[in-house]
Amino acid sequence: MTQKITPLIAGNWKMNGDAGSFLEVEVIKDHLAANEVNAEVVICPPATLLHRVSVALSESVAKTGAQNCHSAASGAYTGDISVAMVTEAGGEFVIVGHSERRDGYNESNEDVRAKAIAALEGGVVPIVCCGESLEVRESGKAIDVVVEQIIASCPDFTNEQELVVAYEPIWAIGTGKTASSADVDEMHNAIRAALVKRFGEQGAAIKILYGGSVKPANAKELLGVENVNGALVGGASLKADDFWGIISAA
Repeated sequence: MTQKITPLIAGNWKMNGDAGSFLEVEVIKDHLAANEVNAEVVICPPATLLHRVSVALSESVAKTGAQNCHSAASGAYTGDISVAMVTEAGGEFVIVGHSERRDGYNESNEDVRAKAIAALEGGVVPIVCCGESLEVRESGKAIDVVVEQIIASCPDFTNEQELVVAYEPIWAIGTGKTASSADVDEMHNAIRAALVKRFGEQGAAIKILYGGSVKPANAKELLGVENVNGALVGGASLKADDFWGIISAA
């Protein structure tokens, strides 16, 4: 029996945003204040804006998160931020293992797992990402590859901690292409089964987000798929009206 899980809608701004972006933040804040919301909402801006966005949303139901962190608490890691820095800036979540980090920075499952462990130990919720390339999808090995990836990237966690998983088919990120509902259903059910096998009852309660060209026009259909417990939103999260359209579809 599928557990009732409150959806999570997370916006990943990636390397976008500046002072003018706060106009969009204020619009989202107003929407959240004026409407009943059936989802948990998180905005993950660039590290330079994390504290300011956290302050702007401090009286809102929305939370904030970082787009990455280092597994170490401190050290000679030029350009990186630690989990403690994320929390000091007001962040309560952190995205780890996004395909753009795995591919662009050669992050391994072991690297992602270490970051997720650091997040959990620091009181931050890791959003552990997984996803397959178009080549893997066309080879018919998508499920095997994604399940192996996510299980190797997810650490053990206690009942007092929370861990989130996000499935993003790489070929659907920023391309305008979206996996079909049938594709998403098949993959999310496979991920859920693997999480339950690995974590037992804990695995049944883990939120599994879908990401990959999620828009207001397709959000309701995607969020209605079994074991889709929310969305990790890229480009559409930069525009308040588009992001609200996805939040309100949950």
